[in-house]
Amino acid sequence: MIIEVDALVVGAGPAGLMAAEMLMAPGRRVLVAEAMPSPARKFLMAGKSGLNLTKDEPAPAFRAAFSGSASAGLEDGFGPDQVKSWAEGLGIALFTGSTGRVFPVGMKASPLLRAWLARLEAGGVTLRQRWRLEGIGDGFRFATPEGPVLVRPRVAVLAMGGASWPRLGSDGAWRGLLQDAGVPVAPFRPANMGFRVDWSPAMARHFGAAVKGVAIHAGAQVSRGEWVIARAGIEGGGVYAIAAAIRDGAAPLLDLAPDLDEAALTRRFARSRGRLSVGNWLRRVLGDPVRAALMMEWGRPLPQDAPGWATRAKALAMPLAGPMGLDRAISSAGGVTAEALAPGLALKALPGVFVAGEMLDWEAPTGGYLLTGCLASGRSAGLAAAARLAAPPA
Repeated sequence: MIIEVDALVVGAGPAGLMAAEMLMAPGRRVLVAEAMPSPARKFLMAGKSGLNLTKDEPAPAFRAAFSGSASAGLEDGFGPDQVKSWAEGLGIALFTGSTGRVFPVGMKASPLLRAWLARLEAGGVTLRQRWRLEGIGDGFRFATPEGPVLVRPRVAVLAMGGASWPRLGSDGAWRGLLQDAGVPVAPFRPANMGFRVDWSPAMARHFGAAVKGVAIHAGAQVSRGEWVIARAGIEGGGVYAIAAAIRDGAAPLLDLAPDLDEAALTRRFARSRGRLSVGNWLRRVLGDPVRAALMMEWGRPLPQDAPGWATRAKALAMPLAGPMGLDRAISSAGGVTAEALAPGLALKALPGVFVAGEMLDWEAPTGGYLLTGCLASGRSAGLAAAARLAAPPA
């Protein structure tokens, strides 16, 4: 079967749906093809713990959180303020937390997604599910429940996600298709991921415990966020914030008492231990059994005097065994490089084809940056595609 449309969007995540919103217009045929049985699965999964839409902070600080060769393509004036206005335009009430993170009042993704899909449907956008892209050539070839379909659009936006959370649809399988078409694609790497640790048996009782009140230093970066001791290693927001720096070679050091300088901590360690075991004494000095356990785990051979204990506690080496894989990562680095792109996130090798979202080679920490980046790039690609449709014939 052959279908001709004005615009094709491949992928119904946040970037793809935003591109479709920019493309929809009276009388325009816009088709969104999604490989999974339902749209925006990763978006809904992210919303299970409270949908962090964006972060309310000045534009320079917000922009500094993004890196990667294609990160400049996200700059289109669509930042935290614009995300908030867009969500409120869908009838979603928002609130901003003490750290600047912005959430729906209901803390769920599903109401926003339902309102968004209703807006797209009312605008004439057609969504097809279980349509998997299998080839690009004389159109876009899909495997569908109804059999093979060839779609021939005037413009297309590709928004098929990165390579993390493959069970939700972001499996990076598109990489070969684009490379065969001459599109440069950087290798995928995990981003916003945990790190493996070969724990001793003594740490088993702390699996699942939250690590609070510490700071991780990785090169010039510092994270004071909370993280978790897991059976496989360490995970959580406090780790994800500096994960890229560690992945790229920075040696992580853990400060178990970031609110005390070394002199003050030395005085604490100088207090008499009495008959307390080393573990119980560390719990008293550090004020927390989990921090004491980490000192016992990673601080050996244990220091012999108060200055040594303080120095070790302020810069405890973290013997990590490498990043966790893409299947456990929140997002991925790598993807379509800046070299492959013309203005408007257009692919140089495929005229009339644009790319958005985590398919692009950029990364950012969790905390609202990832979702805003996907929305912004989807908007940029969608607007550029719409402008191409509206341009008079050459």
